[in-house]
Amino acid sequence: MKSAFRFLFQQYWNPYLVLALAGVLSALYFALTHTVWAVTGEFTRLGGDLLLLLGVDVTGWQYFQLVKLQDATWSRSDGWIVWGMFIGALIMVLLSNSFKIRLPQQRRRYVQGFVGGIIAGFGARMALGCNLAAFFTGVPQFSLHSWIFIVATGIGTFWGAKLTRQRWWKGRPSLMAGAARPSKVKNRVVQPWVGGALAIAWLLLVAGLFAAGYRMLALGALFGLAFGVLIERGQICFTSAFRDLFLVGRSLMARAIIIGMAISSVATLLAIYAYDLTPVTQVAAPSTLVGGILFGLGIVMASGCETGMMYRLMEGQVLFLPVFVGNIIGATLLAYAWDHLGVYGMLVEPGAKVSLLELAGPVGALIATLVMLGTLYALTLHTEKRYHRNFALKRTA
Repeated sequence: MKSAFRFLFQQYWNPYLVLALAGVLSALYFALTHTVWAVTGEFTRLGGDLLLLLGVDVTGWQYFQLVKLQDATWSRSDGWIVWGMFIGALIMVLLSNSFKIRLPQQRRRYVQGFVGGIIAGFGARMALGCNLAAFFTGVPQFSLHSWIFIVATGIGTFWGAKLTRQRWWKGRPSLMAGAARPSKVKNRVVQPWVGGALAIAWLLLVAGLFAAGYRMLALGALFGLAFGVLIERGQICFTSAFRDLFLVGRSLMARAIIIGMAISSVATLLAIYAYDLTPVTQVAAPSTLVGGILFGLGIVMASGCETGMMYRLMEGQVLFLPVFVGNIIGATLLAYAWDHLGVYGMLVEPGAKVSLLELAGPVGALIATLVMLGTLYALTLHTEKRYHRNFALKRTA
């Protein structure tokens, strides 16, 4: 019992295990709901909801028609996914007795996080997906736009890493520069009890939704809870997967994500043909490239992608509150720019939906996807080895 408790709550889980589970669960969620695990689409809808509350009529905006803005977040399965992820992450933080209010050492980080969140939110919605819908769950849907997004995000992250190395960005050096200052909590014994009560309450809510006939909402809440648990216990952050590879030559998270996508690709293909499902294919266009670069740049500036932001905010890291707000603002700005500023006509309309399944058939699409993932894995290892080789040469020079 003690060893199981220690594994569940006193240590983080192996990223390979977590991403493999996430890959299987995302394929299962697609099989049950015919949609994909995603978050920034709901961030955009939340922005639309807020504008409606402020008296701004957004019903004629083409982007909100595209993402189906209707009713409130509690009536959308994507809404329950998002709030379930927050709740799942918070439950695990509380059960592990690790919630602390943490403030960044430098106030500039609030501004940097806010601006980075805006850029990331704008870029993600321009590309019609973030690190989930256009990356982790996009590749297993065999949508070509996901591969453009991966390359573009890598480019944006590379330049973001260069930007955050600059002295003017880092600010005045100090012994704890950039580190978060934890609050002093004398007694946190109550946290696991609160976490347990919250878990029971959420599961009862899910059961109630099922009993009332709201199957899609219940599945969103249940899978959102599971995804939240996984991202917090595995400390899954797509920003660190790219950024750490360039900054410190560490590729563990990137390799785990690639393996997770490979597993999910096989599971998703089985679901497609077992249940005669139509994969979710997005437009491959200049907007995918531009949006991916902006997204990669923004997540490094903000120090976290959407998944990383969600569990870190639940850990008490206050920096990620402006990142969250910035994401919603950026996504909403893109919704405005879509037709009002001509983004659709300039960057999206020239593209087309391209499915590898239609181009190469099921076997060909799966082989091509696994080969591309294998190539990405090899490039990741090569980049890591080159970094450490160059680092060793600098030390001996």
